[in-house]
Amino acid sequence: MSYNRILLKLSGEALLGERNHGVDPKRILAYSKEIKEIVDAGIELAIVIGGGNIFRGVSGASNGIDRVQADYMGMLATVINGLALQSSLEELNVQTRLQTAVKIEAVAEPYIKRKAVRHLEKKRVVIFSAGTGNPFFTTDSAAVLRAIEINADAILKGTRVDGIYNIDPEKNKDAVKFKKLTYDEAINKKLKIMDSTAFTLSQENNLPIIVFNMNKPGNLKKIIEGKDIGTTVN
Repeated sequence: MSYNRILLKLSGEALLGERNHGVDPKRILAYSKEIKEIVDAGIELAIVIGGGNIFRGVSGASNGIDRVQADYMGMLATVINGLALQSSLEELNVQTRLQTAVKIEAVAEPYIKRKAVRHLEKKRVVIFSAGTGNPFFTTDSAAVLRAIEINADAILKGTRVDGIYNIDPEKNKDAVKFKKLTYDEAINKKLKIMDSTAFTLSQENNLPIIVFNMNKPGNLKKIIEGKDIGTTVN
C-alpha cells in the first residue's frame, strides 16, 4: 500500500527510554529523526501521543482520584508530551503545529479539523494532544478518531515490540506473533495492543492499523516504503 497521509500513534511509555518517569531526551530525539526522514520524503504526518509516562487516568482512578478528574489529568500529560516532541522536531527544522482537544491557547491551537488538514497539506507535522477531550476515552480511540477525520491512509502504532502477540512478549518468551489480523480477531482475542473501541471504530471506517517496533531505527521508513513490518490489522 502506498501512503500519502498517515497518523502515527506513540505511547507515552515509549518516551521513557531509560528513565522511570517523564521524557528521555535521547529517545524523543531518536523518534524525531525517524519522523523527519519520512516528512522529508513527502509524507503528510499527524501524531497522537499517550501520557502514561507522566500520568495515566485509569491508574489515578484506581488510587482514589475521581475518574473524570483523573482522565483530565491524563489529557494534560499528553499535552506535555506533545510540547516535548514539538520542541525536538523543531530543533531539526521540522515545521509543526500542536493542537489540543482541550483549549490551552497559551501553548497550542485548539483542534479544528480544517486547520489540521491545511497544516498537513503544507507539510507541517500536526501533533494532536489531550485525547478526544472527553473522559473515558483512550488516546488509542483519539488516534483512530483523528485519523478518520483527517482522512489518513492508515494508523501506524509505534511500540516497544515488533507487532501484536497472543501474550506479552516482554514477559513471556513463548509469546506468538500475529502477522495479520482482522478487526474481529483482534477484538475477539481481547488483544490489549489497542482498546476495543479503537478497533471497532477502525473497522467501521476501513482504517488499517499497523503495529510495529518504533525503537528499531529505520522501521518507520520501511513501512512507508511498503516493507512488511510488524502486524497489520484490517
